[in-house]
Amino acid sequence: MGIVAGLDSSSESTRIVVCDTDTGAVIKQGYAPHPVGGSGDVDPQAWLMSLGEAAEGGLLEGVQAIGVSAQQHGLLALDAGGVLVRPALMGNDKRAQSAAADLTEALGGRTAWAQAVGAVPTASQPVAKLRWLARSEPDSAHRVAELMQPHDWLVWQLLGRPMRRTTDRGTASSSGYWSAANGSWRPDLVQLALGHQVRLPEVIGPADAAGHTPEGLLISAGTGETMAAAFGLGVGVGDAVISLGASGSVFSIHHEALADPTGTILSYADATGMHLPVVHTLNAVRTLRGTAELLGTDLDGLSALAMKSTPGSYGLVLLPYLEGERTPHLPHTAGSLTGLRRESMKPEHLARASFEGMLCGLADALDVLRGRGVQVRRVFLLGPAADLQAVRAIAPALLGVQVVVPQPADYAALGAARQAAWALGVSHGTQSPHEPPRWPAAASQIFEPGEELPVGQAVRQQYVAVREQTHPGAFEPGAFESGTVESGTVEPGAQETVGQAAGGGYEAGGYEAGGFETGGFETGGYETGSGHDHGATGGYGAM
Repeated sequence: MGIVAGLDSSSESTRIVVCDTDTGAVIKQGYAPHPVGGSGDVDPQAWLMSLGEAAEGGLLEGVQAIGVSAQQHGLLALDAGGVLVRPALMGNDKRAQSAAADLTEALGGRTAWAQAVGAVPTASQPVAKLRWLARSEPDSAHRVAELMQPHDWLVWQLLGRPMRRTTDRGTASSSGYWSAANGSWRPDLVQLALGHQVRLPEVIGPADAAGHTPEGLLISAGTGETMAAAFGLGVGVGDAVISLGASGSVFSIHHEALADPTGTILSYADATGMHLPVVHTLNAVRTLRGTAELLGTDLDGLSALAMKSTPGSYGLVLLPYLEGERTPHLPHTAGSLTGLRRESMKPEHLARASFEGMLCGLADALDVLRGRGVQVRRVFLLGPAADLQAVRAIAPALLGVQVVVPQPADYAALGAARQAAWALGVSHGTQSPHEPPRWPAAASQIFEPGEELPVGQAVRQQYVAVREQTHPGAFEPGAFESGTVESGTVEPGAQETVGQAAGGGYEAGGYEAGGFETGGFETGGYETGSGHDHGATGGYGAM
């Protein structure tokens, strides 16, 4: 038996889990908030302070290897001596919106970017932050000699700041200047954004070691928070993950990079050598919260109301585009409610329409992946909203597949620990570099579509018919590339990175907390439902 640790540095805190290498069992845990906020300009020394606090009390005693997961899309710009030229820019910093739009046009449009790196620039991505830096802080930009993201920088610090700088495929793929399809950096895109060439980290394999600390601890490659969470959950080919925050995200594991000419799919790499396509929506739990406020209740009350209605909400269809929408590309539209009749004008029908609208919007995102050949046999639901009875009751039939709701855990930290165990085993010759440790999958509740599947598909068809009537051609490729749908024109920065559901309570805003790129991956608020308990078996995480 060996002992490894997984460290997850999110936008707000550091979480550490210490695990048995053979079984994945959590032996010890540590937590500490970051001493500064997680947006705008951040001194990364705060992350090290938080790490030290989380590891107090001998937490890492006996640990042989450490894996690092960290928030994605942050940018650390260093000079030739390895010193930061300015504080770190975080993923949820919106100042680069116009820079992102400008960069998109500079390369020839959305299709050109999708073909180059599998993603169209958004304000969150480091490549857009480089263009912003060049325009807004030219003196600082001129001094930039190398680039890192948060996970890269933390690994480098743990190793004692060696000459070698490393990253992994997952973090590299979220930069905007690395191609998951080709497995290579695009220094020409750095030049386009910043105006000159810089040093970029060496991209190492998922089972490789980044090095050893001065004390002899092995540090694995590390990865981004999204990739670590997928690895910690044990998802594999055939699995999709839907994260329910204020906004929504859908990602899956796939055998190849997807170059989506519309830019709807972000083509990332995962933590195993596979690929991780991601689709975002702008409206998820914000739809439920808005409806709850309208009806004078909370989310639990809204769920209870919805369960009093019937599938189809007596003909009510809510298109949940309250903040515009990213999938489909409708940046300037508004939500709508159709099908109003005297018999449908009751709180319970509006409540159910809000759940059906949110889930149908996420089903649209899931279909974008399916349309590119991604297999989806089951869906993991993450976030406190997954505990709502209405979500659990409605989702399987609308999504058309088995739904898995994992119990709460620090999945990003667990994924980092699993990676550390992998690298440690490879270094000792006891583990194949092509096969990660087979830790037990997350304990979960499972919900099947069952006899409700035909009813759910009818509800979905009702939703699609209303969407097509209201926004004809919204999913056609031309609507994305031209930047128009109906009469709306894309303004600079209309495409923004959206949120992922972090853990947290209802009153504290836990349903809307966090960010897909910046928040934690601990799923909160788990409670007994109508499903049955299982380990979420299957995929590369199964025993």
